Amino acid sequence: MSDVRTDPAPARQACSEAHGSHIWYELITPDPDAAGKFYAAVVGFVFGERMPGEQDYRMIGRGDGGFAGGVMGLNDEMRQHGARPTWLGYVGVDDVDATVAQVEAKSGKVLMPPFDIPQGRIAMVADPQGNPFYVMKPVPPAGQEEGRSDVFSPDAEQRVGWNELSTPDPVAARRFYGELFGWGSDEFMDMGEYGEYRFLAHHGTTIGAVSGCVAGAPSGWRYYIRVPSIGAAAEAVKAGGGSVAMGPHEVPGGDHIIIGHDPQGAEFALVGKQ
Repeated sequence: MSDVRTDPAPARQACSEAHGSHIWYELITPDPDAAGKFYAAVVGFVFGERMPGEQDYRMIGRGDGGFAGGVMGLNDEMRQHGARPTWLGYVGVDDVDATVAQVEAKSGKVLMPPFDIPQGRIAMVADPQGNPFYVMKPVPPAGQEEGRSDVFSPDAEQRVGWNELSTPDPVAARRFYGELFGWGSDEFMDMGEYGEYRFLAHHGTTIGAVSGCVAGAPSGWRYYIRVPSIGAAAEAVKAGGGSVAMGPHEVPGGDHIIIGHDPQGAEFALVGKQ
């Protein structure tokens, strides 16, 4: 991955409040133009133009004028290093280098050492089970020192509303993320043969959950984007050349979800009313 970026939204979160908060989401895709058409029809996203620099990077716009995240073009060099189409999350931290050192001390891996970009300092790491994510200390832009990222929201459309980790060792994962980011996981739902579905909380807000891997399902983070109608979104997925692997089905609270793959191969998840 290149360090040439111009995505400003992560910097809107003040550092003192950012530690442990999801501040950005990023789609890695081999065809940003085609992916843009797909997510425009399914979610209502608007992919921006390619920004200056060697790396193909674009902003994901929302209908309200804000940003939902960014898009990075997947090139041959990235593929040679094991990259694949996927959605990744950024977690804000107070000190990137100290957090990376903690990740290593807790048996995690550093996939991309800390480096600086105009919007802050970032690194890509993986938890002890190999699940990747970014950590970032953003630099607030002038005049927005008290601003906050709004790419995550439990109930707003065109934002990620749920961060879900499937892992072969959920007990170890809870300990790792709890110590690293202060995420609580005391509340849970018993899923019978599938074990416990542990809810993750940060500063009093439920941000997602961690669970064991369902038979045949891969380990990893999954980010649920909120849409107004899951039924309509599922039809748009199929019409746009994507696939629905699970759902629609109802989850506690009355929402419905689907999990699928976009035409370029990235897994995605949606949540919303029926």
